[in-house]
Amino acid sequence: MPSLNKVMLMGNLTRDPELRVTPKGTPVCQFSLAINRQFKMESGESREEVIYVDIEAWGKQGETIAKYLTKGRPLYVEGRLRLDQWEDKNTKEKRSRMKVVLEGFQFLGDSRGGAGAGAGGGPAGAPAADIDQTASPERYAPPPRAAAEPKPPAVEKLDEDVPF
Repeated sequence: MPSLNKVMLMGNLTRDPELRVTPKGTPVCQFSLAINRQFKMESGESREEVIYVDIEAWGKQGETIAKYLTKGRPLYVEGRLRLDQWEDKNTKEKRSRMKVVLEGFQFLGDSRGGAGAGAGGGPAGAPAADIDQTASPERYAPPPRAAAEPKPPAVEKLDEDVPF
């Protein structure tokens, strides 16, 4: 049976990213996004709900997010859901938490009009529109422009040469 575990979110960081390093030396960055949704009730009243999502970014991507982003900055993320389960040390109760493991991201313009405003822009000095920091920069370079294909030779009017 086919399966799909893909998440796409756009929101603002609720706190500064926390960068840690595992005992094996792998960087891991944890942060949270606030995602707003506005809608109208049946009565016509406008409402807004906010969802807070915990996100975990590993490796170079985590380092980049920790370096360039702070609380309040907008971010687009793609990732997968992961359920963490553990037993509480004090109460011995089983606990669980759903989080998103980041697989790609893109800096977004600052809605407050600060540095990096505009779609696709990032903080000053940040690489713009980074999706996968682990890949080579050439991967995201615009494709080279192809030379204009030569026009086909002019088609002569051959109708006059047809004998019928």
